[in-house]
Amino acid sequence: MSHLSVTAARIAAVVATAGLAACGIGSAGTPDTGTSAGPSGTPIRVGISASLKGDFKADGEASLRGYQLWASDVNSHDGLLGRPVKLVVLNDNSDPNTAARNYTTLITQDHVDLTLGPFSSLLTLPAARVARKYGYAMVEGSGTAPTVYAASLKNLFGVSAPVATQLVPFADWVAELPPVSRPRTAAYAMVADQFAGPPVRTAQASLEKAGVTTVYSNASAPYTDTSPAALAADARQVAAQNPQIVVIGSVDLPTVSAFIDEFKKLQFNPRMLIATSGPDQGQAFLDAIGASNADGIMVPDGWYGGFPDALSHVMVQEYIARYGGTASDINADVAEAYSAGQVMANAVQSAGLSQPKIIAFLHSGVVIDTVQGPASWDRYVAKQPSGQNTKALSFVFQWQPVANFVQVLSSAGTPSKTIIAQKEVWTSS
Repeated sequence: MSHLSVTAARIAAVVATAGLAACGIGSAGTPDTGTSAGPSGTPIRVGISASLKGDFKADGEASLRGYQLWASDVNSHDGLLGRPVKLVVLNDNSDPNTAARNYTTLITQDHVDLTLGPFSSLLTLPAARVARKYGYAMVEGSGTAPTVYAASLKNLFGVSAPVATQLVPFADWVAELPPVSRPRTAAYAMVADQFAGPPVRTAQASLEKAGVTTVYSNASAPYTDTSPAALAADARQVAAQNPQIVVIGSVDLPTVSAFIDEFKKLQFNPRMLIATSGPDQGQAFLDAIGASNADGIMVPDGWYGGFPDALSHVMVQEYIARYGGTASDINADVAEAYSAGQVMANAVQSAGLSQPKIIAFLHSGVVIDTVQGPASWDRYVAKQPSGQNTKALSFVFQWQPVANFVQVLSSAGTPSKTIIAQKEVWTSS
């Protein structure tokens, strides 16, 4: 028995012990289609629109790898319902209109049996609406923006943590600090972006409820000018209020580095600093602000290669065996797509290929284990089922000496590592 078969068997044992239906983890098909020589019969065709060109190319390719790995694993464990899984993939060029047309083609012309979501919220919403038109369930991993869930599509099932909840572990941790050591003031600076603003607004509401006074917030008018000069001016407005906590709704590394560069010039040293994007960029972040300045800075993130979960560990080892590299090299998009496949496989094994039955099963309150943790959705009795994973895990990471990027907070419970609660004073490096 190969190493991959052994580890896949272990994962199957974990699933069986938990009393769950098989999640489709196993096997080895061709990397392009996910088909395998193992199961027999007519393939179960799974339609996917992938961003193989355009702005989302890198993420789209990573997502497709996740789907391919999932399909291969399913096929090495007798497929779904004893039949092989075959991926039918169309390129959407990172365009939402093309993605919508692709799912129309996949459903009405290719007659796929199942649909899994594309990459990004921008493409997921129109794709899910097409799937709803034809009565198909759509399970997806990367469409986590509030706009997706606000559509209240009963056929949509997201498996990843909603973007709006990403800073909740940080806000909860601050709220639970003893009053004598809890920061008293905070500033919230966010870029106009569907991934930058929502988590900051959620954190602001939570911290205000905990008694942390807001001294600056641009929630009503997020930044639209993200030039270095404009961001420097924004940073000066924040620093003028001397907040103890600074929460930055950033979209990239340049946004964060512009704020930090200006803070350094002003010798403004907030006690805590967390940004939605940028500090997660590894060596590029250290090079941009100086390694000694990174200590204490936090950032939320979804799944990561070191996530201590049995299902995740097996997927990581199988990914490395196929594509090489290390656990830290694996894009979270891989896990998001793989998780979507796991959920769909579980639903099919439990409800068959009937789309209404799949949708009803996923709205039944069932909890499904995935490589990203547990997944569950609103029951049909909910007034407006949103498609959000109500049990999704969120993580917060922090830079610690020496150049260590450490997972310190999780929505699953108490801090997993010692947290630097007082950021060091900026240095010139």
